[in-house]
Amino acid sequence: MPPRILKISAEPAALLPDRFQQWFSARGWSPREHQLALLEKAREDASALLIAPTGAGKTLAGFLPTLVELSSTPSAPAKSVVSTGRAVQRSAGLHTLYISPLKALAVDIARNLERPIAEMSLPIKVETRTGDTPVSRRQRQRRYPPDILLTTPEQLALLLSSDDAPFLFASLKRIVLDELHALVTSKRGDLLSLGLARLWRLAPQMRVIGLSATVAEPESLARFLVPQPKDNAESADIVIAGGAAPPLVEMLDTRERLPWAGHSARHALPEIYELIKANKTTLVFVNTRSQAEMLFQNLWSMNDDNLAIALHHGSLDVAQRRKVEDAMSAGRLRGVVCTSSLDLGVDWGDVDLVVNIGAPKGSSRLMQRIGRANHRLDEASRAVLVPANRFEVLECRVAIDAIAENAQDTPPLRTGALDVLAQHVLGCACGEPFLSDELYAEVRTAAPYADLSRQDFDDVVDFVASGGYALKTYERFARIKQDKEGRWRVANPKVRQSYRMNVGTIVEDDMLKVRLVRSRGGGAGSTGVIARGGRLLGEIEEAFIEGLSPGDTFVFSGEVVRYETLVEDQVYVSRANDKDPKVPSYMGGKFPLSTYLAERVRRLLDDGHAWKGLPEQVRDWLSQQKDVSRVPAVRELLVESFPRANKHYIVCYPFEGRLAHQTLGMLLTRRLERARARPLGFVANEYAVAIWALGDLSFMIRDGRIDLDALFDPDMLGDDLEAWLAESALMKRTFRNCAIISGLIARRHTGEEKSRRQVLFSTDLVYDVLRKHQADHVLLRAARADAATGLLDLRRLSDMLVRIQGRITHRELDHVSPLAVPVMLEIGRESVYGEAGDELLAEAAEELVKEAMS
Repeated sequence: MPPRILKISAEPAALLPDRFQQWFSARGWSPREHQLALLEKAREDASALLIAPTGAGKTLAGFLPTLVELSSTPSAPAKSVVSTGRAVQRSAGLHTLYISPLKALAVDIARNLERPIAEMSLPIKVETRTGDTPVSRRQRQRRYPPDILLTTPEQLALLLSSDDAPFLFASLKRIVLDELHALVTSKRGDLLSLGLARLWRLAPQMRVIGLSATVAEPESLARFLVPQPKDNAESADIVIAGGAAPPLVEMLDTRERLPWAGHSARHALPEIYELIKANKTTLVFVNTRSQAEMLFQNLWSMNDDNLAIALHHGSLDVAQRRKVEDAMSAGRLRGVVCTSSLDLGVDWGDVDLVVNIGAPKGSSRLMQRIGRANHRLDEASRAVLVPANRFEVLECRVAIDAIAENAQDTPPLRTGALDVLAQHVLGCACGEPFLSDELYAEVRTAAPYADLSRQDFDDVVDFVASGGYALKTYERFARIKQDKEGRWRVANPKVRQSYRMNVGTIVEDDMLKVRLVRSRGGGAGSTGVIARGGRLLGEIEEAFIEGLSPGDTFVFSGEVVRYETLVEDQVYVSRANDKDPKVPSYMGGKFPLSTYLAERVRRLLDDGHAWKGLPEQVRDWLSQQKDVSRVPAVRELLVESFPRANKHYIVCYPFEGRLAHQTLGMLLTRRLERARARPLGFVANEYAVAIWALGDLSFMIRDGRIDLDALFDPDMLGDDLEAWLAESALMKRTFRNCAIISGLIARRHTGEEKSRRQVLFSTDLVYDVLRKHQADHVLLRAARADAATGLLDLRRLSDMLVRIQGRITHRELDHVSPLAVPVMLEIGRESVYGEAGDELLAEAAEELVKEAMS
C-alpha cells in the first residue's frame, strides 16, 4: 500500500524558488503542506494522487511542479523545421498535459494559470484544446506545441491517433488529471486510461499527478496513475491534505406539512427564497433539468425583492452558461439554480451557501456539491438539505451523519469496457501500424484493463478487423487489415477520417415522437399491421420507452395510452380504456440511491433510538408504521399485502435504488403471471416496489400458492431476465450505444450527421443478426455488461436477493400501511409540472393517508 504523505522532509525554501515564495507572500499566502508534498514527489520523479477538499488549492498544487521546472528553463526558439519522422526528439516542446472532464473547467484553469505566470513573469506558454478550438489553432499546436496544453480525454485520443504523435509527445514530462474521481467512473475514464498506456510507451519519462476531492478507496484510484505490471498491482504515492474546516450541514425542518411523495419540494419554496435572501450568494442544486426549470420559474414568480437569480444546466446554450458563470465570478448573482453541470464547476470564492433540493443520493456527491461553497480551506462550507418527501428525510439524515464521519461512497474502479477498447484499437491503427502482441502488453498497463484476457483482446481486434464472425461477409465492417509483417493498419483513409469525426464515449439520449393511432385490436402481443402516421402527441425520452412491452399502458399528454410499437424514431400508441396505467411515468432524480447510503437508511430504520434526531412529522409516521405493520430490520425484506379498490397489492422495501427496483418489479411481475395471480402492473421508487393484481395475493401467500422465498429467489436473474430482455427495447438501445462507441456504426460523416433513423436501422439490423448467429459477439458482451452495471443495476439486485434469503417477513394487512403510502402515490401519476401536479398528488395523498391511519 503506498504511503499517505503528510510530512515533508525538505524545507519549503529548498522546494520553492525565491520568486514563488515572494509571489505567495505578496498575496498573503503560505504554501500548504500538500502543495509542497507534490513538489517533493516531483523531485523524487514519482507519480502522486492528491486528495484534498475544494478550496485547498488542489489545482495550483498540481501545476506547481511544472511551473517551478519551466521557470528555470529558458524558452526555446520556435522550430523552423517540422518533423514528419518518428525518431526526432526536440530539446523543448510539450512539457505538461492537463486533462479535465469538462471543457469549461479547462478554460477556467487557463484563466487562473495565466495570473501567476504573468505576475511572476514566467516564460511559459499555456493553451487550451477542446472541440471548440479552431482547426487552424489545433494544427499549429501540433507543429509548435505550448509548454502546457489543457484538454479533454477525447482530444487526447485524437492527438494520439495522428502519425506525428511520437514526435508531439516525446518531450512530455507530466500529466495532471483534474477531478479524477469523476473521470474514472465512466467510459471516458476507460478511454483516458488507454491514452495513458500509449503515452507511457511514447514518453517513458512521463509522470502523472491525479487531483481528487472525494474518493472512497484512494489506493484503487492511485493505480490509475501508474503503469500496471503483469500479474501485479502498482499504485502511485498518495498525498492527503489536512487542515480543512469540517462543513456545517443541516436539514431544513420545514414549518410546512411535509409531503408523503413527490420531488419538487414546493412546500419549502418560501423558506428556500428566504435562504437566498439572507446570504450573499447561494447555489441551489437539484437532480434533474426539469426540476431546475420548474424551481427557477417558481423562485422568479415570488421574487418581489428583484434578487439576481440565474439558471444553469447542461441543456442551456453554451453562451448562456458562460454568461451565468462570468456573472457568478464577478459576484453579481444572489442565487443560481443548477444541476450536476456545476458539481465540478469553476472555482468561485464567494458562494457562502449551498442548498440541496431533494435527497443527495450519495455522500460523496453531496460533499462535492457542498465544496462549491467557500473555496477557502480554513472556513467551513455551509449547506442546507431540503428533503422533498418523508423518505428523503431519512436519506438526508444519514447523509449528514456520513459527512460528519467523512465517509465516502464513490464507486470502485471499473473494469474497462470492450467497446471502448475497440475504439482505441482503431485509433492506434490510425496513428501507426501495430503488432497484436505489443498492443496487448501496452493495453494491460492501464489499470481498468490490467486483467484483460488475451481471448477478449483478440476478439476485439478481430471485431475491428472484420466485424466478427457473423459480419465477416460485409466489407464495410473491415476497418483494419494486416500487412506482410503482421502489423495492423487502417484499411483505407476513409476509416481514419470516420474515426476522427466520431471519437469519444458520450452518446446523447434521444427524444422519440409519440403518435396516436388506432389499436391493432389484438391486445398485448398482437402482430397485426399498425397504420403509420397518426396525430403527433409530443416527444418522450427514449429511456422511458425502452422498459415497455407492447400492450403496456402509461400516462402521456394527460391521458392513459397503450404502447403499440416502436418503429425507428416513432412511438405508436393507442387510447386505452384502463383506469390506471400499468407503468406510470417517473419524475424522480436521475441518480440512484448509493449502496452505502441505502445501508445507512436501513440501519436508521432499525434503530428506534436514532429516530429522536428526525423531525416530529417523520417520527410520527414511523411510529404509526410500527403499530400497523412493522419497520424492517437491517437485513430483512418486509413484504406487505393488502386489498384496495377491487385490486390486491404487495409492497416490498429493499431500499436499493430505483434502477434495481424497476428490474425487480419487471421480474416479479413475470413470476406472478406464471403463478396465475393476474398482475396488472408495478411501480418502483428509490425505497420500495409495489405490484397490483386481480388475484387475491394475501390469500395466495397464506395458502402457499405463492412462496415468497421462491418468488424472491436469485434464480430470477437467469431465464426470467433473459426472456424479458429479449422482448424489451432496452438491450437494443444499450447495444446501439456500444456499436456507436466501438466505431461499428458511424453517426457522423463528412458534411453530414447520420439521422437517428439511419443509425437505428443499422444497429437494429446488426443486433438481430448477431443474436441469431453469434450470441457471444464482443459487442453483445459489452452491451450485457453495460446493462448489468447501469440501466438494470443487476449486481446490486443480485446482492440484495442474496442478503434477504431466509429473512423475508410477510405482513397481511387490511389496508395500505403508512410506509407504503409514498410508493402507492407513484401509481397513475402524470408528468404534470407545476401546481396542478402537486395538487393532484396532495389530493391522492389525503385519501391514502386517511386509509393508512385508520
